[in-house]
Amino acid sequence: MSTPTLEKPPAVPEEIQSFTVTLSVRRFNPETDEDPHWENYDVEMYATDRILDALHKIKWEQDGSLSFRRSCAHGICGSDAMRINGRNRLACKTLIKDLDITKPVTVEAIKGLPLEKDLIVDMEPFFASFREVQPFLMAQNTPKDGKERIQTVAQRERFDDTTKCILCAACTSSCPVFWTDGQYFGPAAIVNAHRFIFDSRDDSAAVRLDILNDKEGVWRCRTTFNCTEACPRGIQVTQAIAEVKQAIMRGKP
Repeated sequence: MSTPTLEKPPAVPEEIQSFTVTLSVRRFNPETDEDPHWENYDVEMYATDRILDALHKIKWEQDGSLSFRRSCAHGICGSDAMRINGRNRLACKTLIKDLDITKPVTVEAIKGLPLEKDLIVDMEPFFASFREVQPFLMAQNTPKDGKERIQTVAQRERFDDTTKCILCAACTSSCPVFWTDGQYFGPAAIVNAHRFIFDSRDDSAAVRLDILNDKEGVWRCRTTFNCTEACPRGIQVTQAIAEVKQAIMRGKP
């Protein structure tokens, strides 16, 4: 009587296999630390998990004192921007499978802004620059029908890319000039100025161009493309800055 052949069980797909990932987090508690320091945490993760999931597991299961910002967890609010393996990213959009986990994954606060605690920075200097470029519609003319200001598809496309900004500061805090010059407006402020400078419904492009035609405005940009690479929304940040420079030289959008 022959012995029946046992079939090998099917391989478990990689995306549902768990494995240990080491996160090296740069910690800082202003009440007890003079300088930031690195701490390692081993967490059990799946390939499709995100860095935000790993940080949650650390906070909920290992160290409740870990501090970081997060809100929507879907790449819309922009609150969880941080440096992951030396690059600015959103923790909620960075998948474990897209990182080299053969060595510790480094996680630290974004650069160029005052560090408050762990992965949290003071965003006020960033928002101060944002407010300074007057990022809101300033239209003096009254709509003909009294209801809305009509805009063509082509007119909307002119600034459509820069409407995607979620104010995460990933672009600005990846800029070497911003790191060394606390007065530079930074890419995000210029992107948001671009959004209104080229809006056909707005009447104050000249005001914003004058603001940005400053020693700390667009002319501080060194075109390193760090900002474009860091943007989680895919905005062509460097191109937008170049278009604002051209508008200043022309004297109009």
